[in-house]
Amino acid sequence: MATKRLEMRQIREILRLKWVSGLTHREIALACGTGASTVSDYVRLAEHAGLVWPLPEELDDGALEAKLFPPATPGNGPRPPPDCSHVHAEMQRDGVTLFLLWQEYREGHPDGYRYSQFCEHYRRWRKRLRPSMRQHHRAGERTFIDFSGKKPVIVDRTTGEAQPVDLFVAVLGGSSYTYAEACASQDLPSWTGAHVRMTEYFNGATEIWVPDNLKSGVVGPCRYEPKINVTYTELAEHYGAVVIPARVRKPKDKAMVESGVLVVQRWILARLRNRTFFSLAELNVAIRELLDELNDRPMRAMKASRRELFERIDKPALKPLPPSPYEARAWKQCTVDIDYHVEVDGNYYSVPYQLIHQQVEARWTHAVVELLHHGKRVTSHERLAGRGRHVTKPEHMPSSHRAHAEWTPSRVIRWAAGSGPAVGELVERILSEKPHPEMGFRSCMGIIRLGTKHGAERLEAACRRALVLRAHGYQTVKNILSSGTEQLPLPVEEEARPTLPLHENVRGANYYDTEITRC
Repeated sequence: MATKRLEMRQIREILRLKWVSGLTHREIALACGTGASTVSDYVRLAEHAGLVWPLPEELDDGALEAKLFPPATPGNGPRPPPDCSHVHAEMQRDGVTLFLLWQEYREGHPDGYRYSQFCEHYRRWRKRLRPSMRQHHRAGERTFIDFSGKKPVIVDRTTGEAQPVDLFVAVLGGSSYTYAEACASQDLPSWTGAHVRMTEYFNGATEIWVPDNLKSGVVGPCRYEPKINVTYTELAEHYGAVVIPARVRKPKDKAMVESGVLVVQRWILARLRNRTFFSLAELNVAIRELLDELNDRPMRAMKASRRELFERIDKPALKPLPPSPYEARAWKQCTVDIDYHVEVDGNYYSVPYQLIHQQVEARWTHAVVELLHHGKRVTSHERLAGRGRHVTKPEHMPSSHRAHAEWTPSRVIRWAAGSGPAVGELVERILSEKPHPEMGFRSCMGIIRLGTKHGAERLEAACRRALVLRAHGYQTVKNILSSGTEQLPLPVEEEARPTLPLHENVRGANYYDTEITRC
């Protein structure tokens, strides 16, 4: 945009390079040391004045200026001044220049100021604005975000203790439209939740978010390559925005929100200073009422309210909201332990065993835990409640572990009975005699595997002999098979022995059992 008058020599050179050399406006700008928009403005002025190249020899600098900037038609009264607040608001919109606004001004006021005086009026008006208002931000381009240094408080109903809470403030660059809410703290859930409600209040999102360098948003502050929190980056991507933090100790980078925070402190916090709030929700209801009033209040310099400017400037340029709001996710770098599980929020979740000792990323919401390796999701689990619990998917286990995990007492007994009834009965006896069935799994599996070496028939006979001997164990069966004694006649069964008649002088076998117990 042309905001200053060029020397007549420069103007003549611009017209020569345009009409004789046929250069582009960008090339002419580089050659003449000015802006491409300035070149466009002067070419348009020359064409409007009916000038052609070569310029007439009698056309000196004064005559050339008069043709480019003809005097206004004299009127009966003073020339109408431009509406500088309207000019300033329109300048926030894409493609709008001062020259275009001057042309529109002259169409409505043929006796109005020439272009140079029009620009001078606007420059003088703009200097009276606050420093934060001197920045030019395109419509829908930036949202400035910060927490207030002054904090509201809520009071505990039981103890009467006053607890400070944080005040989140966001300001749109084009219109100064403001959003504010109280948060329990500046932690990541509060930070992301406030952003979600901010976009809902604006009913859209800008291209760029400019936060301060708080830890919830910026992990590694740096002037040139700040490292943004992964969750915050994901939040911005969800709304089609990009995060560009303000430079450290450079308040002018976020002058808009610095001014907005001050306005919120004066027009909201100050007005709530004598009221007592017992919950965050109660406080935010009061803040919202005063916030709407603040946005509806006319700004003296702009002759319009923030809401009016928002409706005219920022709202049409905002990106539409996605179909569903962002669901907060937490991230964590994890090393897979030797048991192919990772710890997330106090519980343990399995990953494929091939990832043992490798780094994975955990991403979780209130309902789901996702695990990623090199940015690719390898598995997901339903999030466990409480702490110290674990969940394991069978497909994540090595084949040997999977087989062991699939062992159950009933399955082992059925498996053993497939080799013979005596084998099944012996396995059942072993499992029932252990304090916990799993303590007998290895012994039972060893007995079953003996059948692959000695055959099912010999194993059945050996197990029958072990049952008669009441020696329920793997080693007994192995010794019987090794010595080949499974083919020998079984010991005489107890019911085949001769029985003695009952008599008071006959002690019987149980007598000795009782005596042994007494000892």
